[in-house]
Amino acid sequence: MPLTVEGAALLHQMFRITWCSWRDLNESTRREILEEFSTTLEGMGNSTGLFSMYGHKADFMLVHFRKDFEALSETEWHIRKLRIWKYCEPTTSYVSVVELGLYESTGKVYSGLLNDGVAPHSEPWKEAINATLDRQRTAMASRLHPEIPPVKYCCFYPMDRRRGEDKNWYTLPLEERAALMHEHGMVGRRYAGEVKQIISGSIGFDDWEWGVDLFSEDALVFKKLIYEMRFDPVSAIYAQFGPFYLGIRCNQERLSSLLHVCGVVRS
Repeated sequence: MPLTVEGAALLHQMFRITWCSWRDLNESTRREILEEFSTTLEGMGNSTGLFSMYGHKADFMLVHFRKDFEALSETEWHIRKLRIWKYCEPTTSYVSVVELGLYESTGKVYSGLLNDGVAPHSEPWKEAINATLDRQRTAMASRLHPEIPPVKYCCFYPMDRRRGEDKNWYTLPLEERAALMHEHGMVGRRYAGEVKQIISGSIGFDDWEWGVDLFSEDALVFKKLIYEMRFDPVSAIYAQFGPFYLGIRCNQERLSSLLHVCGVVRS
């Protein structure tokens, strides 16, 4: 299996507003609740983002990046204790951790150790692997612990690698997977500057194997990037995709506007 390095812990929370209960509140109470919610989010800075969602899957999505799972748990419980949570109906959530796969490094390290006569999984083997991972963590620190980009749109989706009888990603040799992932990554690099992509691993944490967050000022670029990747063998042959969630960043002004229930909305 390829070596990986892990960083920030992630939580996506999708929820709907229970509109009947929300409408029953007087305007002053709603304003107080929104002020508490907005102040809390503002205090979390760029480690938490709120997005209002398109479609029926949710009204809002909260995206949290934290240094570890302990901090993530504290954030989740903090949100649950806010007054607004009484008027929220969770629709789904997703737990993962920022993950960088080291396909190219893995092949070189394994080959070098075997050529030196180091037995796999022996203590010298483990020490060499750990030293490699430590170097990679230092070199990739900014990618392992990113902030949520201050851009307009977010697209999130979970995905698996196919494990069917005919095509099974996990039965391919490491060298073949590494070559395929290299070509797959070249597609994404063509969109550098237009899209910020953050891959998180969720094997053992949630129902899919990876989560993908895409951030951009232009929502259409998500379609173009994902469509182009569909023609790449990694996606065309070995990828299975979960539900897609598209949201637009929601600041305090937009939040107040969306949850305002008095008056008439005009285009």
